[in-house]
Amino acid sequence: MPRLSAIKRLKPQRRPAPLRMFAAEGQLEVRLTALPKDVAAAQALRYRVFYEEMAAEPSRKMAAKRRDFDAFDAICDHVLVLDHNLPPKHSVVGTYRLLRHEVAAQHGGFYSAAEFDLSPLLGGRATSGQLLEVGRSCVAADYRNTATIQLLWRGIASYLQMHNITLLFGCASFPGTDPSAHAEALSFLHHERLAPPEMRVRALPHLGSPMALIERDAVAARQALKVMPPLIKAYLRLGAFVGEGAVIDRQFGTTDVFLILPMERVAERYHTHFERDEELEAALPMGRRAQLLGRVLAKSRRKKQASDKDGPKRRRRWRRRPEPSEL
Repeated sequence: MPRLSAIKRLKPQRRPAPLRMFAAEGQLEVRLTALPKDVAAAQALRYRVFYEEMAAEPSRKMAAKRRDFDAFDAICDHVLVLDHNLPPKHSVVGTYRLLRHEVAAQHGGFYSAAEFDLSPLLGGRATSGQLLEVGRSCVAADYRNTATIQLLWRGIASYLQMHNITLLFGCASFPGTDPSAHAEALSFLHHERLAPPEMRVRALPHLGSPMALIERDAVAARQALKVMPPLIKAYLRLGAFVGEGAVIDRQFGTTDVFLILPMERVAERYHTHFERDEELEAALPMGRRAQLLGRVLAKSRRKKQASDKDGPKRRRRWRRRPEPSEL
């Protein structure tokens, strides 16, 4: 399996283990960590979600330890949500794995490179700011609610600001290994959210499956969004693009797509679509929120001035630009 062989070639080096609390909400806390005991707790949660609830197939070592792990865990930072009312062994109730470009470059590359050709991102964006790969996201069944998701995103938002992240990316999954079962949603992603050519990551040729399974005119956007996995839908709401082609992951029993989220897209979406959205409001610290809004408001004023110069016809065309109401 290509991903397993890539992991075997990875040679992580020992590095300082960060530990930082970003926020707390009642008994819940969101924490950035690379401490072995915290990572082990995150791996145990991932095992329960991916292998016991879902259709992933563990290796013998994973099954014996009841943990989901690979060599990337040692070089990644981990955002955890903990419930301090639970026993320490089960206190991690949400997790995300984060891998910065400068770290990946020293340790053999990104996790998603086993499925997708990342050269458009690595060649064109690396010098303008930090790239961040996110993955292995999961939340315990009893905590799949707004409060937990808000805390996870609050931790990620702080991390983005801390490291000057300009672009976030990673794999997201549809359940099952038959792309035709998700024809409507995959076709919508391809036709409506395909990344611009300069950042269009593509599935590796020997792994890729087409996403455009239905003609554009035949795709029902509302239905496609209705059946879209929640995580993918959340990224779309923030302005994410998708790469070209899907990849079937036999180990996890999923069909993977590649998500690309430039941070300037988040700022634009926040101002135009999410000004009163409590989920994004909670995710962005007040100082960062003001900074983003300042940039977006200036951009909006420039657009309005240009529109006023061009007259009412241009303004009417701009207002009629189609966009699904769910996004």
